[in-house]
Amino acid sequence: MADDRERFERIYRENVRAVLRFAATRIDPERAKDVASETFLVAWRRLDEVPVEERPWLLGVARRIIADQFRAETRRQALAIRLRATHDGDKPADLAGALANRDEALAAFATLRERDREVLRLVTWDGLSAAEAADVLAVSRLTFTVRLHRARRRLQRALEPNSQLSASQKTRRREADAHS
Repeated sequence: MADDRERFERIYRENVRAVLRFAATRIDPERAKDVASETFLVAWRRLDEVPVEERPWLLGVARRIIADQFRAETRRQALAIRLRATHDGDKPADLAGALANRDEALAAFATLRERDREVLRLVTWDGLSAAEAADVLAVSRLTFTVRLHRARRRLQRALEPNSQLSASQKTRRREADAHS
């Protein structure tokens, strides 16, 4: 039992900042603290399952906790919108208009699928190697490398001026991205 406690304390000391940083780039700072706490609670409860390379495993746990929070928040927001629309007789607000005020890079990033954004975040914001990021997502390194390549390509396309594309070109591009 003392060995478990020492191992857990070492894991916590060496990884708490990385887990907090990981969560803080995805959600607000207060919720990031809660995610970090919950991540280490999972680590304590499943200490025998924590691999030697703890950081990717911990970030994977944090990622799943954040995803669960986003799903719950999305359900709450959808319910609130439906209730407002029923009560006021109004249509839900167009959230896409809010993105128009962001700078070009963030707007392009926001147009990517969540899967692409997550791949780019792991490498760029969290500074993980392809192997570490693959561990976080629980996929092979090759699969991650392909996803990263495609995500970068989609981001580059999103940054290109779309006004020069015809409607049929935009449709073909969306279809190609959906199949890759």
